Amino acid sequence: MIGVGSMGGAILAGLRSPGVSVDGPISITTRSAASAAPFADADDVVARASETEPGANRIAVRGARVVILAVKPWMILDVLREIADDLEPGAVVVSVAAGVTTGSMEALLPSDVAAVRAMPNTPSHLGRGVTGVAGGSTASADDVDVVRRRVETLGAVLVREEGRINARAAVSGSGPAYLFLFAEEFTAAARRLGFDAAEAKLLVEGTVAGAAELMARSEEDPAQLRRNVTSPKGTTERAVEVLQTGGWGELFDRALAANIRRSEELAAE
Repeated sequence: MIGVGSMGGAILAGLRSPGVSVDGPISITTRSAASAAPFADADDVVARASETEPGANRIAVRGARVVILAVKPWMILDVLREIADDLEPGAVVVSVAAGVTTGSMEALLPSDVAAVRAMPNTPSHLGRGVTGVAGGSTASADDVDVVRRRVETLGAVLVREEGRINARAAVSGSGPAYLFLFAEEFTAAARRLGFDAAEAKLLVEGTVAGAAELMARSEEDPAQLRRNVTSPKGTTERAVEVLQTGGWGELFDRALAANIRRSEELAAE
């Protein structure tokens, strides 16, 4: 694994979870020695820092069946150029970067190395993530399945064609930010009603987290769950009616379309 930042760290944590089997120690690289230091005494991880070992990335990928690139999107192609000659025949290279197509990866990889994209989201840190997986033209069904089994340690997985991965990223990859924005504005509204910061935090975050857990455990869809707490001619119904005048459907359509366009722009840069 090259890069153990937010997403890389979540994937690494999932692979190290109890009950998850990985052949041999996990080889990781970081930019700084300080980031590698926490793994110094780990039996299941070998960490190298490019700061002190310039060839760290090339060394790390040698002999690896799966190589996960968890660096910033603009770094992906440069890393591929660096490691291409050290990859094992039959290896699978997985990118978790937005806007980097498997086609651009394949152009830099040996013909016997497969490219796969995986788009996790931040709840992966809790094992409650949703990850979209798509294989490139050189990836077999077995290659994609190898990646699917790895990222299932983070939560749910949806495998579809790459043409849909930007849409998946717009919904699940960026989705936590939409919920956090809702909570942010809900909290601000609670403050305007006169609650102090601690009270507003308790009321809003407790309600959002509890409702999300109720939805996760329920077999009913969100619309029915909403109806369950919306008594006819009651106070909740009155508030929901006001919220619905905001045109949430059209607003979400525009927001997701903007997200997808940005992914396409990143791919073209």
